[in-house]
Amino acid sequence: MSEVRLKAGSLVGRVTVPPSKSDVHRAIICAALSKGESRISPVALSQDISATIDCIKALGANVTIDGDSVVVNSENIFSPEKVLLDCRESGSTVRFFIPVAAAGGVNATFVGHGRLPERPLDIFEKLLPGHGVRCITDGGLPFEIMGKLEPGRFELTGSVSSQFITGLLFALPLLSDDSVIHLTSPLQSKGYIDMTIDVMKRFGVNIDVRNGDYYIKGGQSYKPCDYKTEGDWSQAAFFLVGGAISGDATVEGVMRDSYQGDKEIVQLLRRFGAEITEGDDYVTCRKAPLHGIDIDAAQIPDLVPILAVCASFASGVTRIYNAQRVRLKESDRLLAISEGLSRCGVDIRQTDDGLLIEGREALSGGKAEGFNDHRIVMSMAIASLRSTGEIVITDRESISKSYPDFFEELISMCNYLK
Repeated sequence: MSEVRLKAGSLVGRVTVPPSKSDVHRAIICAALSKGESRISPVALSQDISATIDCIKALGANVTIDGDSVVVNSENIFSPEKVLLDCRESGSTVRFFIPVAAAGGVNATFVGHGRLPERPLDIFEKLLPGHGVRCITDGGLPFEIMGKLEPGRFELTGSVSSQFITGLLFALPLLSDDSVIHLTSPLQSKGYIDMTIDVMKRFGVNIDVRNGDYYIKGGQSYKPCDYKTEGDWSQAAFFLVGGAISGDATVEGVMRDSYQGDKEIVQLLRRFGAEITEGDDYVTCRKAPLHGIDIDAAQIPDLVPILAVCASFASGVTRIYNAQRVRLKESDRLLAISEGLSRCGVDIRQTDDGLLIEGREALSGGKAEGFNDHRIVMSMAIASLRSTGEIVITDRESISKSYPDFFEELISMCNYLK
């Protein structure tokens, strides 16, 4: 595993972040479920997006890469009777495709790599057999399904990953009769579900939301379209926090009216005390004195590592709570980010569901384990901007999962990389 060595500097300039990974996943799947040809652009071919493309190809779709566009012809979707779907390390891919493949009546075996085989799939293991699908698993991957998904009432807790709900939303309109998804507790990561429904609508499929339940008419048809993706607020957060702690950074290509829940980073940085300027498709964040705040992370789990970095330079104590689900990501992110920041001099403590962080003026330097987790590596890279000593981070290559050009963008804005 390669290392990266970083030193302090100012992050100054403009950056256009990659297209939203969440948006691209959803558009590619909707295109695959449409009968005809769709063009999705722009697309950055991270490992996670490549995993989703490989899965629709395995299910019978034809895919062509044309510059930064993905062209999908789905005339032969669900033509194989049995497939192996390699989801690499992408939680979104496996949780989206299990119900989708089941709706197509495809017998499929799902495999993955890294920490993905350990990530929970028990929701589907318990839910799908009551709707015509046999599941064979020892608790994670490999996960085998047989049979065709049947419509009906699907009950699950709203505290699970929204990816399970999104997978069902994609699949249920394809069935012969109506279905309903009933959540037995308040929904977390609601923004991701709103995004799913919006993308589906642009491909001609409608979901009716009433009193927190999702009503899905059966027999709907996805329609091909040319789909323009939007910039990724999750990735924008790294550069915006970089500006807040050490610089003047402008992120372009992010939409103010986005359904992405992680656009909340703008309001959180305002609460920390950063100086923010917003336009319809850009945000600028400038360094200012920061102070600790309380953060409910239930709707923004992917922001937790970079928020912990911001809190490390905010006077007083920051409390992050309702973040227990991030222990089940590519790494236990509460453990990973607390260990990395602690090794570099931050007073940080884990709680059952979050973090307590005492801010300081600068880090002292040190070596941080990247845990083969792209968000941990990128977060620690931003933390190095205010460090009196060099910070060494392992697993540099893990960023290819979501943002292969991250370090090149940092170099263009801050020439501090050795």
